[in-house]
Amino acid sequence: MHGTPKLGGRGGLGLRGGNPVWSHANCNVDLWIELLHGWELESIAALAFTVSQDFEGDQFTLFSFPFGDLERLYGVTVHDLSVYDNLEGHIAAQTCRGNVVLLDVDSFNLPYAAAAGYRRQHARSCIGVDLLVPEASTAGYYHGDGYHTVSGEEYQAIFRLPAELKDKNIAPYPQARVVRRRFAPQTDAALVRISLDMLRRHLARRPRVNPISAFRTVFPAHLDQMMGRGEPGFQAYASSVLRQLGANFELLGCYLRWLVMHGQPLPDTIAEACYTIASEAMVMQFRLMRAVISRKPDPCQDCFDQLEMSYKATVPALAAYFGEVGG
Repeated sequence: MHGTPKLGGRGGLGLRGGNPVWSHANCNVDLWIELLHGWELESIAALAFTVSQDFEGDQFTLFSFPFGDLERLYGVTVHDLSVYDNLEGHIAAQTCRGNVVLLDVDSFNLPYAAAAGYRRQHARSCIGVDLLVPEASTAGYYHGDGYHTVSGEEYQAIFRLPAELKDKNIAPYPQARVVRRRFAPQTDAALVRISLDMLRRHLARRPRVNPISAFRTVFPAHLDQMMGRGEPGFQAYASSVLRQLGANFELLGCYLRWLVMHGQPLPDTIAEACYTIASEAMVMQFRLMRAVISRKPDPCQDCFDQLEMSYKATVPALAAYFGEVGG
């Protein structure tokens, strides 16, 4: 049995609107948006952390929901799962209690993997298992932007230790975490108030140097590497740099629109600048792809001009609006 949609639509697409610039952010953010949506929780309220994205020298921050924010807003806790015995048994024990197990797996075995790597390439990915029936070799899980079920051969590849390792008494040690709905979630005015408090806290952690300017400084060296490595190397670069930048700011723009809808009179220009960053990062991705294919380097100077200017109109403008000092 292959993946089948659940709940009649993606939480992320509903969050971003019907035609997002970036259909995926990264495996962790997409999974959490879908999981919170499946639990009928307002995932958009937890997006304040996007203001803290920085450029890390070789990539933009691989942004993800802070677990502390999820607990404050939704009463959701996350802790490591000790896998000291049969993996199926551990997951079944947790899902029977209504918990979800976040499990790092090889996307080679995942039908409908977001990167279309099923049975073609090996890559680490994260799934959120909320149903597992060992006797039927069946599981249900969140992955990327959807909910899927798996059974038979694919189930065994994901959850069962190969016979040759079982015979040697080797225990699996995958990275696994348990997600529990432990406390009552915040709602209505309390949800907005706590989300705003988080926004102020994350603004205090924002980059003090324009991360687009930092990216621009090292980009000539990046461009030389891209031209030398060709198309396969470009795909990995685009995912870690341009997609992380563009998707982060598209989600920040959605979050700011949500705040306005809930009575926070933010200037429209801030959210508009977020969407400009999202679209300009996509433009830059297309231009660089064309440059790599044609073997004609493109420094994308006008893209950088637009991105730098738009960044100044987003995070620093938000900080000024909320009275934060500096940056």
